[in-house]
Amino acid sequence: MLVDRVRELGQTITERPREYAALGVNALRAAWNAGAFHPIRPDRAGRLLFPIARFGLTPATAGAMAALRYPDRTAVIDERGELTFAELEHRAAALAIALRERLGEGQRLGILCRNHRGFIEAALAGSRLGHDVVFLNTDFSAKQLSAVLGRERIGALVLDEEFDALLDDASFAGERVTAWHDGSARNATIDDLVAATEPEPLVAERAGRVIILTSGTTGTPKGAQHDLSIGAVIPAALTHLVRVPLRSGEPIVIGPPLFHVLGLAYLMSGLALGLPVVLHRKFEAKQTLDAIARHRAGALITVPVMLQRILEVPPSARPNTSSLRVVVSGGAALHTGLSQAFMDAFGEVLHNVYGATETGWATISTSEDLRAAPGTVGRPSLGLTLKILKPGGGEAATGETGEIFVGGGLKFAGYTGGGGKEIRDGLTSTGDLGHLDDEGRLFIDGRADDMIISGGENIFPSEVEELLEEHDGVAEVAVVGADDEKFGQRLVAHVVRSGGDSGEVTEDQLKAYVKEHLARYKVPRDIFFVDELPRTTTGKIKHRALKD
Repeated sequence: MLVDRVRELGQTITERPREYAALGVNALRAAWNAGAFHPIRPDRAGRLLFPIARFGLTPATAGAMAALRYPDRTAVIDERGELTFAELEHRAAALAIALRERLGEGQRLGILCRNHRGFIEAALAGSRLGHDVVFLNTDFSAKQLSAVLGRERIGALVLDEEFDALLDDASFAGERVTAWHDGSARNATIDDLVAATEPEPLVAERAGRVIILTSGTTGTPKGAQHDLSIGAVIPAALTHLVRVPLRSGEPIVIGPPLFHVLGLAYLMSGLALGLPVVLHRKFEAKQTLDAIARHRAGALITVPVMLQRILEVPPSARPNTSSLRVVVSGGAALHTGLSQAFMDAFGEVLHNVYGATETGWATISTSEDLRAAPGTVGRPSLGLTLKILKPGGGEAATGETGEIFVGGGLKFAGYTGGGGKEIRDGLTSTGDLGHLDDEGRLFIDGRADDMIISGGENIFPSEVEELLEEHDGVAEVAVVGADDEKFGQRLVAHVVRSGGDSGEVTEDQLKAYVKEHLARYKVPRDIFFVDELPRTTTGKIKHRALKD
């Protein structure tokens, strides 16, 4: 297996020499700064590639290699304290042996945990065994969980104690292991199993897949599975090192849930580069800023609503976060006003990543991109093809909106329940609409299924949302379509007022504001003022809930 992996890497570089040469000195410098060439003891160097042969391209491999490279370095910091990479690897290895007795052939391991060490230990342990690991959304209802657990053939579940009652309602009869509890746990705990189990050498018969579930905001959550290869991972990793300057050994604070593709990607980056990963079970803006200051963190991973909450912390209450060099936002649209306000407050540290659960990240924008072209999600990663395709076929012209298709990166292997995304010319649809500018930078115009046709005119809600959020009287806004007998559909805006000094903004004022800046047909017919917008745990607005 190891020979095959090395041969694959060599073939990848040989087939695309120009792309790799293009990275050149910049990639080497970025990799050096990030600590990719961190020295390793000679007695461990020969063993460094063994995890790839044993487990394939899985979380288990990342954890095992990190333990070889940085055994005494802090790997995880959470509310329970710290774990080194060697301690994390030992616990994962022991947990894997204990879980082996709880998983039948062909069964999958489910993980229903918030952000803490237990999530990581379970992910590393499950993939050591060669079983598929399914990351479950902590925001799911009992009905959604019941459907997913059955469809995904979950034989054992690692969960936080707070979700036991939810699992009862979902009628889950499989094995349960408690990852986090306050007081006494009704199930065996990870700590119990690790203490009672001696690790054994394992060689997985197959490389277990990581299955990430869609948000479920438009129906039953789907399980997205991928085929990983060195040829796909290396280009993405090199591009990331060039554009997002992470540094080995520098703590990274991860705000989004680890079951989300954004949180998981940076957890894997942390393992690969030896970054101490700082986690909290629930996001709180002030707590996050305090953690950055206390641990002198160099990087923060967020979704846009987290950036908004951080900005709401009064400047006088913010600790010294001068160690922060990189802030990554992803998972939802980053509106122009928010990105500019954040950089004005915290400096030129912001990066925006764009991708989908099915395709992984596709583009990355730097702070320079966000200043030069506000609203952009950046340029494609090395080795990835991105095209804007028109509904009738063919590529859209520069500046013309079409559907975004990508290929050559993370290979989407279809949904676990069957079906997949639309594929055209070997490229996979992201489900989003967008356009490219003259510099090849991508802009997202909205979801393909969110476009509203009112009186024969095509309207993208995101354009109206972004404008309204620039109004001093608006804190947050979501725009959806409603059925209309005369026009087919009409725009409806749900607004959270900012409560500014000028008093509460009115419906007439906001309509006049939109009319002043956009075409008349883009003015919302109805505006409702709400205390808060319904969101998923990953910060996405639940548009279906607003429509209902």
